[in-house]
Amino acid sequence: METITVGLEDRSYPIYIGTSLDCGSLIRDALPKVKDLMVVTNETVGPLYFDALKVQLEKASFNVKVCVLKDGESYKTVDSWWQILTALMECQFGRDGAIVALGGGVVGDMAGFAASAYQRGIPFVQIPTTLLAMVDSSVGGKTAINHPLGKNMIGAFYQPKAVIADLNVLKTLPEREVSAGLGEVVKTGIIYDKDFFDFMSRDIEKVFDFDLATLSAIVKRCCEIKAMVVATDEKEHGLRAILNYGHTFGHAIEAFLGFGTWLHGEAVGLGMVIASALGTRRGYISEEDNLRMKELCLKAKLPVEIPEKMTGEDFITYMRHDKKVRSGVIRYVLPVAIGEVKILSDVSDDEVISLIESLKA
Repeated sequence: METITVGLEDRSYPIYIGTSLDCGSLIRDALPKVKDLMVVTNETVGPLYFDALKVQLEKASFNVKVCVLKDGESYKTVDSWWQILTALMECQFGRDGAIVALGGGVVGDMAGFAASAYQRGIPFVQIPTTLLAMVDSSVGGKTAINHPLGKNMIGAFYQPKAVIADLNVLKTLPEREVSAGLGEVVKTGIIYDKDFFDFMSRDIEKVFDFDLATLSAIVKRCCEIKAMVVATDEKEHGLRAILNYGHTFGHAIEAFLGFGTWLHGEAVGLGMVIASALGTRRGYISEEDNLRMKELCLKAKLPVEIPEKMTGEDFITYMRHDKKVRSGVIRYVLPVAIGEVKILSDVSDDEVISLIESLKA
């Protein structure tokens, strides 16, 4: 088992990465005084893993309840969030209770947001069951629900007490979910670590064969980088904004198509292709590096073509609702080299519209 620490002084917490992990004992270590646990999961993940988890938790002397949500990004709504809060109240949870998020990024985001709000805050633990959640959304304390006008517009920064990433659960993931997770993995190499990018360029296809050594290396490196970034800039006042590479364009795609039509990582993949093309057009990166980035997205089986009906004006409309907008100005994260990006606020709407139409042509 590997252990990585997210260093946030008195709110620091461990990320455990391994196989066949004893979640009961690890959660007991994280929550020594807690008795009551509400496991928040969904209709897909719950039948696969809840019963085994419950046995481990009860062995660690927890009283276990469960709240089962509908599965999918389209259910990342105020109604689902309210369902979690209602379950906590119906089971008479106090401030000495806690939540365990068992699922992918949608479950983790909603469970964490519910934990931040219930009785002004109760502890929670993340048990991510998708690659995307392991490498990105379970780490860092961003919790949220969607609004029809924008993704993750309602939420809170609220850190978990622990993250438990058991790689065995990835065996049950459909290929599309694996690919979506690789969207965030590719992003990590582009924004911060050229050697990691080169490693993925050689070995990323092994992930689809569940090569444990490759998966372990990928999850560990992504968590190391995100832990460092979050410890430096927890609430995204500076460095943490680099993690949004591909997301400004990607969130616009998700909102335009309807949340859940594309998986988050798929939209981020195409968002990276667009951002890289903009960086190339501006002369920040070479055409050779632009093609290497696009080739890696293709190896990860991510979409690289803009939806036919989506125009440049559509991108601008939805990006203006993005939470990263400052004083009405859209901020863009663009590559300047493989392993390095910068944040810009001087990109005009006309420049983006022209780029989108040229890419579609």
